[in-house]
Amino acid sequence: MQFKEVSLEQINAFNKNTLMEVLGIECVEVGTDFIVSTMPVDHRTHQPMGLLHGGASAALIESIGSMGSTLLIDLTKEYPVGLEVNANHVGGVKEGYVKAIGKIVHAGKRTHLWQVDIFDGTTNRLVCTGRLTVMIIPRS
Repeated sequence: MQFKEVSLEQINAFNKNTLMEVLGIECVEVGTDFIVSTMPVDHRTHQPMGLLHGGASAALIESIGSMGSTLLIDLTKEYPVGLEVNANHVGGVKEGYVKAIGKIVHAGKRTHLWQVDIFDGTTNRLVCTGRLTVMIIPRS
């Protein structure tokens, strides 16, 4: 499957009035089989100890996979929903931003599988790796 050609402005417009807007998640690049997004590490995404919150990382993983799946399907006939997300946190970030790269692993008719790696935007050090399973639901 190949992504539909959609501008970054159109992709990011979907974030209006959502968790993605609140967390500052922004899609910055779309390739043939991958999506790159950024998210600030600040008061919106910190946990009480001042580090990037694991839940914010999980939200970033789910956001990227969902964005990607919308580019693979006909939204007039079906829509994507997150079925399962997992995240392994391997490092901490206190400030700046993170960059996440999501790659489609499997694009079936009813399920998509995404691998997402999150890196410190300054050092490019891996801080989290995760997977998202997306279910494709027919519109009724």
